[in-house]
Amino acid sequence: MVFLLLWNTGNGVAGPLADRLQAFPNWQSKPAVSVAEGDLIYPDWIKGTWDVTSTLVEQIAPLAPSLVTPGFEKNQAYLNQPVKFQVRFVEGSSRYRQRWQGIPIPVTQNQGVVADRAFNGLKIAQAYLGDGAVESVKVDPADPNQQITLLNGDRQLVSLVTGRGSEIPAPDEFIATEITQQIFRRQPQIYLNEVETTTHYQRGKDTPEKITANQITAIYLSPQDPDYFAAGGKAIALYRYQLELSPVAILNR
Repeated sequence: MVFLLLWNTGNGVAGPLADRLQAFPNWQSKPAVSVAEGDLIYPDWIKGTWDVTSTLVEQIAPLAPSLVTPGFEKNQAYLNQPVKFQVRFVEGSSRYRQRWQGIPIPVTQNQGVVADRAFNGLKIAQAYLGDGAVESVKVDPADPNQQITLLNGDRQLVSLVTGRGSEIPAPDEFIATEITQQIFRRQPQIYLNEVETTTHYQRGKDTPEKITANQITAIYLSPQDPDYFAAGGKAIALYRYQLELSPVAILNR
């Protein structure tokens, strides 16, 4: 697996993801990413459980009025409205098989810090949709890039992470992007799209127990959409969030 990963000695190194954030909202295409294999590895300083305040501070429909994603107008209700939930990052491990004298043997391999995708997906979905709207979030135990969110009313959202990249522009900064194919099923309808989530995390220099983040979510039409070619590979909706993360352990002391 190849990551867009840049290490430095503390002076800061601008990479393509940092440049992309600087260019927002003038995004002409999706970012160049590697095929998603395994999981996204985070820096050690994000490990733990966090109380998050997420605020949508900007939303843009670059191709309006000809192309606007369903729900764009409805999402205006979230503008400048803080939404609170928890997220968790844990020490991850993966199981793979190696062969010894022709016999396959399961082996556990440490990965580093990864997101608890089932926990995070459930908490975020409940925060935005309500506790009663979300039945469960399940992640494939063999592949963290496959996730199913079961909603009431016989609805489900299938998410498949297909591409990923990350950078470390400075010791207290981390930028990551993931491209996710989403399939929303509600009988007899199926809605497909692609979602880019690019997030720039920064740990406070004077308050390292606090983390802030600038997060961009971009919505792209899937090749199955009749307007796919009209969009020309550009996002049809852009949402910018400001995140504040505080460790649960400190708040609850």
